[in-house]
Amino acid sequence: MLKSAGVAAGDEVIVPAFDSGELARSIVAAGAVPVFADIDPLSYCLAPQAVGAALTSRTFAVVLVHRFGYPADVAPFSELAAGQGVLLLEQQEDRTVADGEMAQRRSRARYLDRRLVGVETPVAAEGHRYQQYVVRVPGNGRPDRDAFARLLRRRGVACEVPVPIPVHRMREFRRDGWMLAETERAADETLALPALDGLSEPELRRLVSVCNALGGLLQPA
Repeated sequence: MLKSAGVAAGDEVIVPAFDSGELARSIVAAGAVPVFADIDPLSYCLAPQAVGAALTSRTFAVVLVHRFGYPADVAPFSELAAGQGVLLLEQQEDRTVADGEMAQRRSRARYLDRRLVGVETPVAAEGHRYQQYVVRVPGNGRPDRDAFARLLRRRGVACEVPVPIPVHRMREFRRDGWMLAETERAADETLALPALDGLSEPELRRLVSVCNALGGLLQPA
C-alpha cells in the first residue's frame, strides 16, 4: 500500500498505537517510520488534534483505522492531510457483512446498551458496525479490568482484552517521548465481550445477567 504510493526511506506515517502492531510493522517493512498519535476516548480512532500535533515536514501519510467497527469522522483528517500535503489512508477492520446480519448485530448491541450496568458501553454512532462489542470496566484500570475478565470467564462468558499492549510500549517501537494518555487508559480498561453474531438469545440474556451480577463488585463504595 505505502510502497505503491511512493513512500521513501525515512518518511513518517502517523498511526494509532491502540493496535496489534501489524500496521506499524508493515510501515517499517516499507522503509518508513511509524509515528504514534493518541486516540479519541469514545471512538478509539485517531484523535484529529493529536494527529495535527504529530505532523512534521517528514510526514508522508496518516492511516486512519476504523476501530471495532466505529465509523471515524474522516472530514477533519481529510482537511489536515490536504492542508499539509500528506496522504490519508483508511483501514477497515471488518469483513463484508450481509444487511440482515448487520441489522441483527446492531439490534443486539442496542439490547446490551440498554441492559448492561456496571460497565461503560460503546458510544452509539450511525454506521457503527460493531465488529467487536467493547466495554470499559471502571475502577482501578488494568487490575480491575483483568479481575472482571477472569470472573466472566469462570462463569462461562468468553471475553478478551482487545489491545493487551499498546504498540508504543512494545520493545521494538518503544522510545522516550510518547505521550498517549488516552491510548494507555483504553488499553487498561477495555474488554471485548463475545461476538454478537455468534450469540443465541438465551446466551445474550445470560451475558447480561453475568455481567450485571459482577459489574458492581469493582465500583468504589
